Amino acid sequence: MKILIIEDELSAAKELERLLLRYEPSIEVVAIKDSVSSSISFLQSNPQLDLIFSDIQLADGMCFDIYKTVQIQSPIIFCTAFDEYMMEAFETNAVSYLLKPISMSKIQAAMEKFEQLKKLFRPEDNTRLIESLISNLKKNYKRTLLVNLREQIIPIPVDEIAYFYFQNKTIQITTFKNKQYSISPSLDELENVLDPEKFYRANRQFLIHKNSIKSIERFFMRKVVVELLISTPEAVVISKVKVNEFLRWMEGV
Repeated sequence: MKILIIEDELSAAKELERLLLRYEPSIEVVAIKDSVSSSISFLQSNPQLDLIFSDIQLADGMCFDIYKTVQIQSPIIFCTAFDEYMMEAFETNAVSYLLKPISMSKIQAAMEKFEQLKKLFRPEDNTRLIESLISNLKKNYKRTLLVNLREQIIPIPVDEIAYFYFQNKTIQITTFKNKQYSISPSLDELENVLDPEKFYRANRQFLIHKNSIKSIERFFMRKVVVELLISTPEAVVISKVKVNEFLRWMEGV
């Protein structure tokens, strides 16, 4: 059985490979790919696979971009750290999942389900699966945030938020109407519940909405400074290591 592993954490990929070989020594892990781009290149040249183990969030994007670009005829077992809602979405689409951290019992259950279903698996089923997963994934993103203002709880639609700013252990929300609120979750937590097509983690201080961006200016040391439509407490600087990723995000790639 030929298996491809798509996982951007090498240690996790190696552990998955070890467990698969422990489950069935005849398994051949033909490659481990750590990004959307490298996975697309590999699959375009190596279409004949029995099974794919695929992480969802990769360093350069979501794994679904792979399957929208390359027509996959292989069943996919998704590796995920998402909550139970997402797991149910996987289950209803006749493909199993591995909830991180990976264990031998999870490998065994996923492989047994794969063995039961592979005779019935058709390429068109996989297309419907991916479309369903994309739809369910988007439903998981927050559409409204609740903020406390004195004795009130105020709903703020996320599409009205220009940026989040972290300072002095507090997250400040600034809307497109230049209204400001404070909220308790960290930027890391917010980044996980907001649509990554709309919001970008510029640096440790800023999480910005794509529609809030007025212009981008090149800065020294190959950094860029992002000017927003709404004034910010300090410059929004993108480090040189994130510039290409940021520009791809701006283009919707």
